[in-house]
Amino acid sequence: MSRADLDKNPQDVAAMFDDVAERYDRTNDLLSLFQCRRWRRATTEAVAAQPGQWVLDLAAGTGTSSEPFARSGARVVPCDFSLGMLRVGKRARPELDFTAGDALRLPFADAAFDAVTISFGLRNVHDPDRALAELWRVAKPGGRLVVCEFSHPSWRPFRTLYVEYLMRALPPVARRVSSSPDAYVYLAESIRDWPAQAALAERIAAAGWADVGWRDLSGGIVAIHRAIKPAT
Repeated sequence: MSRADLDKNPQDVAAMFDDVAERYDRTNDLLSLFQCRRWRRATTEAVAAQPGQWVLDLAAGTGTSSEPFARSGARVVPCDFSLGMLRVGKRARPELDFTAGDALRLPFADAAFDAVTISFGLRNVHDPDRALAELWRVAKPGGRLVVCEFSHPSWRPFRTLYVEYLMRALPPVARRVSSSPDAYVYLAESIRDWPAQAALAERIAAAGWADVGWRDLSGGIVAIHRAIKPAT
């Protein structure tokens, strides 16, 4: 199933993630050549959660990205729209307070979190701009936003090789290691079509966030965008 087909029905995207939940973390390790662990560490550092702070980890999946926040003493809420992901995560990490939620209608009060973050999930939301506005709504004034997402390598020859890998090499590899390889065709297309760093920064600012900036990882394969909700 192509990205265009799935974009017509967001519920199909949730079902797709349900299908890959059991082997999702292992598959990500293999397809990223274990770089995803480095990207998670960089995201954790960017959020800089302090003991007692409330952190929303949106699109948390099985909670792999949420664990470091809990270890820091923060009160982390892993939230995802895939019930399959949440079930797998709760079995593996029963101490975390997994919450089912739609990024477009977050089930949280205004100004509830000191920091909000989403890793590798914003491009899979049906309306990313609305999701950014929802994250703004639930962040406290002065609260932090961190978005970790696939992006565009800055060096053109490398960017060409990377796109070739996504569209040609990734699906065959996924067929060997994933429980639902068709899902990775969709994911490859979503990465290829996602806006570059500066364009995403503009969309974050348009949602009301201030002091938007980004840092490239792995030559721009991934970018971490940071922003602040204005205090007034």
